[in-house]
Amino acid sequence: MSTDKKTLLLVDGSSYLYRAFHAMPDLRANPGDPASPATGAIRGMVNMMQKLRKDVRADYAVCVFDAKGPTFRDALYPEYKAQRSPMPDDLRSQIEPIHEVVQLLGWKVLAVPGVEADDVIGTLACMGSAQGIEVIISSGDKDLSQLVDEHITVIDTMNDRRRDLAGVEAEFGVPPRLMVDYQALVGDAVDNVPGVPKVGPKTAVKWLLEYGSLDALVAHAGEIKGVVGENLRNTLDWLPRGRELLTIKKDCDLAPYVDGLPAMDSIAMGEQQLEALAAFYEKYGFKGLVRSLEGAGAGAAAKVAAAPEREAKKSEPGLFDEPEDSTAPAARPASTVVYDTVFTWDVFERWLARLEGADLVALDTETTSLDEMQAEIVGISFSVTPGEAAYIPLTHDYPDAPAQLPRDEVLAKLRPWLENPAKHKLGQHIKYDRHVFANHGIEVQGYSHDTMLQSYVLEVNKPHGLASLADRHLGRSGINYEDLCGKGVHQIKFNQVDIAKAAEYSCEDSDQTLDVHRVLWPQLQANDKLRFIYELEIQSSETLYRIERNGVLIDAPMLAKQSGELGTRILQLEAEAYEIAGQPFNLGSPKQLGEIFFDKLGMPVVKKTPSGARSTDEEVLEKLAEDYPLPAKLLEHRSLSKLKSTYTDKLAQLALPRTGRVHTHYAQAVAVTGRLSSNDPNLQNIPVRTAEGRRVREAFVAPAGSVIASADYSQIELRIMAHISGDEALLRAFTDGLDVHRATAAEVFGVDLTQVSSEQRRYAKVINFGLIYGMSSFGLAKNLGIETKAAAAYIDRYFQRYPGVKTYMEETVLFAQQHRYVETVFGRRLQLPEIAGGNGPRKKAAERQAINAPMQGTAADLIKLSMNKVQQVLDAEKRATKMIMQVHDELVFEVPEAEVEWVRTEIPRLMAGVAELKVPLLAEIGVGENWEKAH
Repeated sequence: MSTDKKTLLLVDGSSYLYRAFHAMPDLRANPGDPASPATGAIRGMVNMMQKLRKDVRADYAVCVFDAKGPTFRDALYPEYKAQRSPMPDDLRSQIEPIHEVVQLLGWKVLAVPGVEADDVIGTLACMGSAQGIEVIISSGDKDLSQLVDEHITVIDTMNDRRRDLAGVEAEFGVPPRLMVDYQALVGDAVDNVPGVPKVGPKTAVKWLLEYGSLDALVAHAGEIKGVVGENLRNTLDWLPRGRELLTIKKDCDLAPYVDGLPAMDSIAMGEQQLEALAAFYEKYGFKGLVRSLEGAGAGAAAKVAAAPEREAKKSEPGLFDEPEDSTAPAARPASTVVYDTVFTWDVFERWLARLEGADLVALDTETTSLDEMQAEIVGISFSVTPGEAAYIPLTHDYPDAPAQLPRDEVLAKLRPWLENPAKHKLGQHIKYDRHVFANHGIEVQGYSHDTMLQSYVLEVNKPHGLASLADRHLGRSGINYEDLCGKGVHQIKFNQVDIAKAAEYSCEDSDQTLDVHRVLWPQLQANDKLRFIYELEIQSSETLYRIERNGVLIDAPMLAKQSGELGTRILQLEAEAYEIAGQPFNLGSPKQLGEIFFDKLGMPVVKKTPSGARSTDEEVLEKLAEDYPLPAKLLEHRSLSKLKSTYTDKLAQLALPRTGRVHTHYAQAVAVTGRLSSNDPNLQNIPVRTAEGRRVREAFVAPAGSVIASADYSQIELRIMAHISGDEALLRAFTDGLDVHRATAAEVFGVDLTQVSSEQRRYAKVINFGLIYGMSSFGLAKNLGIETKAAAAYIDRYFQRYPGVKTYMEETVLFAQQHRYVETVFGRRLQLPEIAGGNGPRKKAAERQAINAPMQGTAADLIKLSMNKVQQVLDAEKRATKMIMQVHDELVFEVPEAEVEWVRTEIPRLMAGVAELKVPLLAEIGVGENWEKAH
């Protein structure tokens, strides 16, 4: 691995000095004399800068501070930072000495009027990144996360946090490119920049992941339901200014302050000025630091960095001491790796012999596309021994590219080894590579390990990408994909990458995968429960590969017909709305809606927004629709517009032309509960509560001679609750085969089972499922449309009749608080880091999650056990039936007519028999000409 890459280290001096001031005791130049100059922040700053210089090797270095006076943001928004307390006098008096000593320590110091330190950092970081320089920003300020890219990383040394591409997304839920949009939505209380009222991180992340950007969200603001949707629409005029306030400038004019930019020579890390430092330390009473400079000579700089005096109490991690990490292996020096590039058959044969003789081989493919169903192989790498790997380039195509071995012949020679289940293989996200080989007609067997899934089982809340794993567990960094291929419109395909660079990149991936496995696999071996879950995930990866490969046939003409009908109805609704209103208007404008509803048509004001405006959100429309036709038209218009744009217009476009089928991608390593998520398309969000929504499922069809079958578990989470809680009454209801909601109603309302009314059963169903999800009496009251006191009484009555459930909830929350995780029935660990350290609503939410997660997670484990078992039986009996979808607790099949009766009988039996709980599992199945008819 190359080590000649330069590094630019940028320090957020303003962040540092505040931390130093608050972390240090009240030190004085003359100890004991409160009238002498304060020096605590100076001393803390010296320690922090020395430690950073020691920890991070940098070729270029700048420490950036805020300058005095207003910035352009104050002119843009006079209330910007208006609520901030003035800088303490004792800190203000230390600013100039801090600037002085930082310079003496070898750093370039900048403070540019009219902009903030973040803007200067952003400008310098982008200059460095554009030149291929590795940029490290040291700061605790989350705002700087918006700068992160493949060349720019933010480190928070005080909290041992690293915000790289994966780190930002893991911490905030969105990638760095969406951080400004995220901040604009949630606002910044510290800087007094409002966001959208009632919108917190969770909602902001949900919106941005769904719509892709703030601009796209704004364009669809009319679709957002509820109070938050109304708040969003009421904030549309503010959001552009809020985003501008929060956006870090990247084009500050630094020429008056730094000569020679964008060349970096003028900001090279300098030598420490030892004589001047000694005088400075003497002046401010840092006797220990003076002693560290005694005998100054060639090694004095190292002494200063290595021996900071510990004369004051440490109150922030890392301020005086180096953080210790005994678990992370040391990074392997680049000189110890041996990477081969295979151009000849002789070298190929030698490596093939090594593959044949190895106990385990790490394997990686380089391809033409991230779409696993269409990607073709460009090259293949292997590693059988840590530090050694080989790359076989196959289809690199650029001017003067060296001759390569023919791909078809190489794959033909590798096929026996690849398809041999006795030859154990390892990968990172093996399902993708399995698809890629299948595109070339090779069905790889013997994949026994996946480092992505190992991480998912062991550390579910952390990023599972290879770069993150190598950094976290090996202390190794590697080549970034965009370093090779570029990004955006200038990105090249991998087959255009120089073979020497491609070989290093691919070999490194296989090598690191093998290294990560050697760290994670022993941890799984040491825990029988986690090893079981890992083996379940490996088996599920194989089954999901089969499901994805099968795909599901789409009736494109039917979807086109539905889109046309929806479009006609949407236009009709607009016309009807205009007629009722007596004028055309923007159906997505809260302002215009308010004027028509309340001023023109005299509808009652149901509620107001936080700013005092008359609300027209989803809840208000639903309430008004009970008595007025216009709100009902608007609700239908919104629902159909979203259905058309999201599903009927797009679903057929996602079908693979050569198969006519949709091949969704199932992501295993995402949800903390173990549930799968699907995308391209997202099968789990197809709306089924309206007739129009259910019609979308009619377009999921079977070919001639086959039908669709849908099998799912009945009341699975309630059955799991009965098993986990061991409540006698709940166990009895399921064991006796009773209607559990009717049984609950009989218990709660104190009536005979035969006397339960349909309304009482409905109440009991809401109570049963509500308590699983931690519903409060207030939530239950709102859901049932009753008084809160009555709802509380129902909950009390429920717990009286099912005391085991209450005990389970209390004990589970206590366990989670002590261990910060809960477990499924099968041993999957569901991490809950906020349950012990959080407060208020976040802690309550974590407690509700602690109660529900074991049930959701166990349900996820059960459906994975089921799909694996069913696939094994389909293979063993050589059935023609194909599993084509897994959606929540449902398995969907394409079944030849000759096998329908077998499927009706055997699939529910297999699903019910995958585990023995204290209550019987029950799976039900339906068959029809399409997915909807199978329900």
